[in-house]
Amino acid sequence: MPTTMLDQATAMIENAWGQPIEALEVLGVRRPSEDPLLRCAMHTRAALAITDSAVTVHQDRLHALSRRGYVPDFYELDRIPETVKLRVAHAESRAYLQAIRRVVEAREAAAPEVAAPAVRLAQAAVARSGQTRHAPGAVPEPPSPAAVVGPSAPTTGPRR
Repeated sequence: MPTTMLDQATAMIENAWGQPIEALEVLGVRRPSEDPLLRCAMHTRAALAITDSAVTVHQDRLHALSRRGYVPDFYELDRIPETVKLRVAHAESRAYLQAIRRVVEAREAAAPEVAAPAVRLAQAAVARSGQTRHAPGAVPEPPSPAAVVGPSAPTTGPRR
């Protein structure tokens, strides 16, 4: 059976969040404010499920009208515009799939920024922990320079 756009979207979401879609559906409904990108992806997936179903229905109708040796009756001729509806449903499905792809990309782009300050703080803590403690009454050594915790230096290259 060919992979549908809904299957592709489900796989993208599961890979991005690292959980099965059933668990993510619950998380998206129960705790929507904790991960707004998940909520957005799940809402878009729900819309995609509807258009994916419409694509299936239109394809089935079109295949029934165009099967080998079949001549449609007069009352069935109004179903011929199903091709236009099929194209529209396909376009909507592609748009929803693209929207989910953009949400996943936004999540991936935001992830390093969230983790980066924590990593820099951990590096600074490790650097400070390497300093030795002094015995009471002993003259301390001059302090070593503090680790810099902040944004990294800008890179050279084209600006967007």
